[in-house]
Amino acid sequence: MSGVDAGPGLRAYVDGAAAVLTEAGVPSPRHDALALAAYALGLPRVEPVMAPPLPEGFAAQYAELVERRRSREPLQHIVGHTVFRYVTLRVEPGVFVPRPETETVAQLAVDEAAAVAARGGSPLVVDLCTGTGAIAVSVDTEVAASRVVAVDLSDEAVGLARHNAGAVASRALRVVQGDVRDPALLAELDGTVDVVVSNPPYIPPDAVPLDPEVRDHDPDLALYGGGSDGLDVPRAVIAAAARLLAPGGLLVMEHAEVQDAQARAAAAATGAFEDVRTVPDLTGRPRTLVARRIARAVVGDSPA
Repeated sequence: MSGVDAGPGLRAYVDGAAAVLTEAGVPSPRHDALALAAYALGLPRVEPVMAPPLPEGFAAQYAELVERRRSREPLQHIVGHTVFRYVTLRVEPGVFVPRPETETVAQLAVDEAAAVAARGGSPLVVDLCTGTGAIAVSVDTEVAASRVVAVDLSDEAVGLARHNAGAVASRALRVVQGDVRDPALLAELDGTVDVVVSNPPYIPPDAVPLDPEVRDHDPDLALYGGGSDGLDVPRAVIAAAARLLAPGGLLVMEHAEVQDAQARAAAAATGAFEDVRTVPDLTGRPRTLVARRIARAVVGDSPA
């Protein structure tokens, strides 16, 4: 039949691709093989047992896609998008790809913003080091009353976050370019923010990621946190939160599982937080700092 690939059926193609990806060490070979097949067919998803007829040229196109994934190019870069919580976001090379574990971080921010809204407020949320805008967009779309400001230093990230915000978020989401280490960043919001949330760069310089998808494709600016322990940028996030948060406001920040004690110590050292604790991710690893802003101290000042 003209225009239809007369080769093997989709199940055979997917089985073969999954075997190739398994041999290459890809962590989720069958999932990725199916995702690439769906992308090649222009469909959101496919089921091999109910597959549509394969168009002419499918075999060659699919082989090219599988080869890219076999070389450990991120699946998200190949298909151009990723799903984060309830939204689909554009993903581009040069901007950190959001991971499923960060959905736990977003959940804490969503819950706090929702609690403020339930009390009749219009929660103001600041997402520092926003990347694709994944957390900011999640808060915006899940808590209708929220006002969200997303910040990133990278030109590429700011552009991509603005695209994602324009595609799925409300007009209340604002994306700005700025450096979290700048003590004047968002100074007009000092003392008024309900939630500061961040997935900052935090990898130490000697802890090069093992996964090629991260090591070879995520930008260094989004990976390495600076300083011998990787916590220069996270400490700047904590300092910014101490300045930006209103009394009772909440800081939520992702970190590496080996940095939980250091992150808590950094928050405690400001004198600006209480109820400083670590929240585990979905696998039980200590990955998120949570701290409540108190009224009696400001960074650099004596207790009021």
